[in-house]
Amino acid sequence: MSNLAPPPQPELPPRQPAPPTRERGSNTVIIGAAAAVIAAVVTTGVFVVQSRDDGKAATATASSTSSEAAETALAEEADVEPTYGTPAIDDFTMTLRTTERQCFGSAGCNLTVEPNLSYVGPTENLDPDAVYDITYEISGDDSGPVIETGELSDGTTLDYTQTMLSTASAGTKVSVKITDIAVQGL
Repeated sequence: MSNLAPPPQPELPPRQPAPPTRERGSNTVIIGAAAAVIAAVVTTGVFVVQSRDDGKAATATASSTSSEAAETALAEEADVEPTYGTPAIDDFTMTLRTTERQCFGSAGCNLTVEPNLSYVGPTENLDPDAVYDITYEISGDDSGPVIETGELSDGTTLDYTQTMLSTASAGTKVSVKITDIAVQGL
């Protein structure tokens, strides 16, 4: 026998490590859930669109049959002017704002006041196009009550004249109350 060495073996490339294996179940669950969500959104969208179309068809038929009646009613409403009630004294509140004050010790004070009017009544009673005469009485002046009248227009603007008062002392309380409301032109 001879001492012959076996023929050299061809070199094999080094073995690659096996790629990590993924669990097939987790991908399947994610893909299934995404497909279910997409299907639900599409189904809901189709349902909403169909229900809107069905409603439009039904209302379009009803609307076309009553459109002439609606136009007639709108034309009649345009011709009818809104009616307003008469505001009452209790629908307004009034306070006084002192704009000037000059006191003379025990001789009293000279004041200049102006009314601050607020409407607290129901809106259907106040005509925004009317002009209202608001008569009010100011108490606290040395010579007795002072009666003034202001004009309320646009439902928000009060035209008035500032009132000058003389009080007996610095502690004299000055107050106001509304005594009459009249609509100009009536």
